[in-house]
Amino acid sequence: MYPTDTVYAFGCDIYNNKALERVCRIKGIKMSKAQFSFICSSLSHLSDFSRNVSTPVYKLMRKCLPGPYTFILQATSTVPKLFKSKKKTVGIRVPDNRIAMAILEELGNPLLSTSIHRDEDLLTYPTDPEVIYECYKHVTNITIDGGFGNNEESTVIDCTGEVPEIIREGLGVIEIA
Repeated sequence: MYPTDTVYAFGCDIYNNKALERVCRIKGIKMSKAQFSFICSSLSHLSDFSRNVSTPVYKLMRKCLPGPYTFILQATSTVPKLFKSKKKTVGIRVPDNRIAMAILEELGNPLLSTSIHRDEDLLTYPTDPEVIYECYKHVTNITIDGGFGNNEESTVIDCTGEVPEIIREGLGVIEIA
């Protein structure tokens, strides 16, 4: 687990199939049904996982990122192969958090990322890294203490249609014209 610019998250190398399966087990979902985001160090990985990104959407992403936003985009054929599914979309994030960026730099590729709890388990996110560690130490290999985190998720913007649409208001404030 590691801090982001929003909530603490479970994460793993997107190319490590066993780790992907483990995160799915922790979250209690089937890999084929997973709706996880990819945490990237920059938009340079955009074409690896998404396709048909229009110029206005790209400009919107450049304006917002790094920051507390998740952009839902049309997925390339790589994404369904990673999840052994028919996944047609992918969430892309570039967090404004030095610890997350250091992990990405060391790893050399994006991380799969998902918030630390299942929505039905908690009403609010734990923010104290010691409490988070105590809650999840039995299911994770490491918990990085990045200090108290936020308890609000990222703002999610669906960019798969004609016009971007905010599907979850979170920490990021944005107006879509």
